[in-house]
Amino acid sequence: MNPKELATAVAASMWSVDVATKDTMQMRLITAEPGRAVSEMQVRELHLNGHQICHGGFIFTLADSTFAFACNSYNKVAVAAGCSIEFLKPAHLGDVLTCEGVEQTLSGRHGIYDMRVTNQRGETIAMFRGKSAQIAGTVIPEA
Repeated sequence: MNPKELATAVAASMWSVDVATKDTMQMRLITAEPGRAVSEMQVRELHLNGHQICHGGFIFTLADSTFAFACNSYNKVAVAAGCSIEFLKPAHLGDVLTCEGVEQTLSGRHGIYDMRVTNQRGETIAMFRGKSAQIAGTVIPEA
């Protein structure tokens, strides 16, 4: 498998059992490639907080899940070692949020990834930075 095919296979394996992302959040995984992933979700009523805007925890989950697909794309099990998010604009009912996650650096077992969450108008809603740590194992069996 070439690196793109491997990233796609890893993402498909993770997606198939990711109840939180796929079923609860109703996210869609758009693409996974080495060090990069794109996901999206539509803001639904169940995502709204007391101000009738998308709860920050759901935006965080979109970014965190996209981060997971990006940092596991090499088929080395990676988990979050730390992360932060900056909320820049509110998201409203019906908005389609897209998160693009891109690897900034990968050194040894540790990586830094930036996620940009935008709405359907291309406005940046949030920026998320995650630090990954590779642990033992692979997502899918190595050939």
